[in-house]
Amino acid sequence: MTGDVLPCFDASNLYLPDDAACIVTVPTTLDVAANHGVVVASKDAGIDQETYSLCLVDDLLQKPTVSELAEGHAILDDGRALLDTGIIAATGKAWQDLVTLAHSSSHSVVKELMTCNKELSLYEDLVAAWVPAKHVWLRNRPLGKELISALGKQRLFSFCSYDFSFLHFGTSAEVLDHLAGSYSGLVGRRHMCSLPETTACDIAATAIILCTKISSGVSIGEDTLVYDSVLSGRIRIGSQCIIVSVNIREFDGSACFTLPDRHCLWEVPLANSAGRVLVYCGLHDNPKVSIQKDGTFCGKPWINVLEDLRIQDTDLWGSTSQDKCLWTAKLFPVMSLPEMLNVGMWLMGSECDPDGRIASLWQKSQRISLEELHRAIDYRQLCTDSSKHQANLAADIAKACMNYGLLGRNLFQLCEEMLQKDTCLAVYEELLSFFPSHSEQYPGVLPQSREYQVKMDLLRASGDLSTACTVEEKVWASIASETASAIKYGSKEPSSGKMSSNHESLHPRKTVVELPVRVDFVGGWSDTPPWSLERPGCVLNMAISLQGSLPVGAMIETTEDHLGVRIEDDAGRHVYIDNLASISSPFKESDPFRLVKSALIVTGILGHEILSKSGLNIRTWSNVPRGSGLGTSSILSAAVVKGLFQVMEDDESDDSVARAVLVVEQIMGTGGGWQDQIGGLYPGIKCTQSFPGQPLRLQVVPVLTTPQLIQELEERLLIVFTGQVRLAHQVLQKVVTRYLRRDSILISSIKRLAELAKIGREALMNGELDELGGILLEAWRLHQELDPFCSNRPVDELFAFADPYCCGYKLVGAGGGGFALLLAKNPSCARELRRALEESDTFDVKVYDWNVAMPR
Repeated sequence: MTGDVLPCFDASNLYLPDDAACIVTVPTTLDVAANHGVVVASKDAGIDQETYSLCLVDDLLQKPTVSELAEGHAILDDGRALLDTGIIAATGKAWQDLVTLAHSSSHSVVKELMTCNKELSLYEDLVAAWVPAKHVWLRNRPLGKELISALGKQRLFSFCSYDFSFLHFGTSAEVLDHLAGSYSGLVGRRHMCSLPETTACDIAATAIILCTKISSGVSIGEDTLVYDSVLSGRIRIGSQCIIVSVNIREFDGSACFTLPDRHCLWEVPLANSAGRVLVYCGLHDNPKVSIQKDGTFCGKPWINVLEDLRIQDTDLWGSTSQDKCLWTAKLFPVMSLPEMLNVGMWLMGSECDPDGRIASLWQKSQRISLEELHRAIDYRQLCTDSSKHQANLAADIAKACMNYGLLGRNLFQLCEEMLQKDTCLAVYEELLSFFPSHSEQYPGVLPQSREYQVKMDLLRASGDLSTACTVEEKVWASIASETASAIKYGSKEPSSGKMSSNHESLHPRKTVVELPVRVDFVGGWSDTPPWSLERPGCVLNMAISLQGSLPVGAMIETTEDHLGVRIEDDAGRHVYIDNLASISSPFKESDPFRLVKSALIVTGILGHEILSKSGLNIRTWSNVPRGSGLGTSSILSAAVVKGLFQVMEDDESDDSVARAVLVVEQIMGTGGGWQDQIGGLYPGIKCTQSFPGQPLRLQVVPVLTTPQLIQELEERLLIVFTGQVRLAHQVLQKVVTRYLRRDSILISSIKRLAELAKIGREALMNGELDELGGILLEAWRLHQELDPFCSNRPVDELFAFADPYCCGYKLVGAGGGGFALLLAKNPSCARELRRALEESDTFDVKVYDWNVAMPR
């Protein structure tokens, strides 16, 4: 990315051509186009979809006039032009060419540019190498011939996004406009900051304080942005101001520094240890507008500034014939911080100078202009100072979190911030010293899994990887324990079955349980412990049959042929266990029978009287591809648990089975949630909510729909196996770890998924399948935020192929492969898409016949 804009668009909808460069564009009005780069797209055949178009680039224009836009054929049929957003991507051979150039020539290129004192524009020169029409211009640029030779074999495409918006940050005023305008809801008002109590300072609620430490006695006005600063003492900051990298740790106790409304203040280090300088100006000052064209400083015309300060223009610009403007004015003195603050207030008009002392001090000082400052900034020192400042802030916040809180902060992120601190290892050791006081101080309040996660992160940060691995095992064991506690607390324990005192034979018992699989529309992850143990969850899913049958099942029968347990699966594998005491967790991940063994433990049948006089034969099957994402593992667990409860004549209600399966998943180490077994046990479409507590409460609400809607859904929804195998527990561990670290992006994404489940329920009840399609698309985007690897190239290509036919699509389950849901725009589109997929040589996929599994 280049430029001074912040793009706002759905990156998951970005379609990139193979072996080419691609620049993202957006249609804009001609007045905006005249101040930016414009892309001239080819009129020849390209890809033109509802939300985007993809065309070859014929030419590039830089800040063109309207006549130049017309002459260059850059004006679209609707009277707009394609704005260059500065987002450039290279794929395949184009990327290989770029990497080769960087590897082979980067050092010599930089050396030549520095020797010749020339500039190479990443934005203009690099992109021009992919556009033949620009080659004549590029050959006369520094290293232009080399760029054409290295990159010119590939072409540049324009990806025009019709639902794209962007925020332009060309001026300081635009920055504040965006922060306070229609996008203000996207902005956090406080982040990584240290603030005093509200009775010791005056900070407006609309002020944005980022990476800043503020002490008592400071006042900050409305809509002001303060970033990367330290403010202490009697400091008054007005409204709509911008303060960046200002470090005022000490100020004369009797003095007060005041920054008037609508002003900017920043502090920068100078190269070669020449000191630091404070820079200030008005929010709306244009540095390049001259004194003759009504240029301003601190919001006042230069004529008034000179008169009020009683100085001459020669004091600022000398006797040269250069443009007299803020950019070239030698305004800013290099002196001690208190002196710079006093002079700054005088120059800005917030302090009088009746005896001329400040004016004399300013005139005698070494002064620098913005133009000179641009070349004299020590950028390395600027970055180093910023990193150390943020590391110190992170350390202080982490200590406060450990001292006073319930570990609600993202300590992992704070540890990352602290790496720039010279004494970070000592800080980690200090933070570790707080354990185990937290568990003693907040018994029953702070989840042990969260405490172990924080301890593990601190151990890793301090370099004690061995102990960290040991603690990591405790993290997952704690989640399993907390889940079991939430399920069993207050409910009836599974029957232990007292041993019979007589020796009569028990009647043989046999049961067969067949269940559908589930497809989840939206809400997944909000059902997964420890989220569901601590926060409300909501999932919208549906039970379905595949290829005309219920694909998952278990057969369980008692036998007098042996007194052990014989287990057999549909792959022909079998095991006989005569020593029932040997069935205990944890199980090896490679154990093919750990699911059934875990169910034997959870149901309590191992201690039941039934096994004192007979054995068990258990056979399981799942006619679904491995790694399907259809909840097969949990649903198979549900079939086994339900069958065991039936044999024991215990509580086989769907609620009881669903709770037991949640514990089975934890014992197995897969860590799944409740939505899979709910999806398979309860027929039809349902919206299920969970409420944390002791016990965990599940509320399954059937979605009442008409037979006509069910028929339309069955006609429009394609359920397609992608051929990509995924393992849910690998993705799950990453997501659960991020939650335990209190990752704010993850938390907001899962909250939105749960909210979308409720919205989807209303859409289905109102018969709005198109709205459900939009929900699927947003859910898919959120899943990619939770795990960037939940998609892959074959899946992306499948969705790009299906997009013209569909109003929504996503992978089921955790993603990464398995089955996909493709919701077509209408039944006709569904038939066309199915035919296209089945006849395609590109996609090795299978479209399954399916039906909603309705109540019998």
